[in-house]
Amino acid sequence: MCSLWLNGFISLNKGLEKLVSTEAKVSNTELSRLRWQCRRGMLELDLFLQGFLDKSYNHLSPEQQQTFELLLETPDQMLLDYLMGRVIPYDKEIADVAKQIRLAAGPRT
Repeated sequence: MCSLWLNGFISLNKGLEKLVSTEAKVSNTELSRLRWQCRRGMLELDLFLQGFLDKSYNHLSPEQQQTFELLLETPDQMLLDYLMGRVIPYDKEIADVAKQIRLAAGPRT
């Protein structure tokens, strides 16, 4: 019984190690640069982007992180439309990251 529990515990730890190792590590310098890029001309965008950066960015794959940076190049009004769900980007990867940002912001009231 004890060895079964121990084997389960070891398997769980290995699974957690894989999960942590798949998350892209981001330096403080990189986060500071991104935080600066998340500062926009609209309060709504600031809240969406900086909240996502603080809560969820580190959980993205490296490819999704690159897509997030690409999304930051979008003009403010179009970006707001993407994040509010009023317009769906043609690019599937951008659409997926925009949806993750919207979901991370929580339900609208």
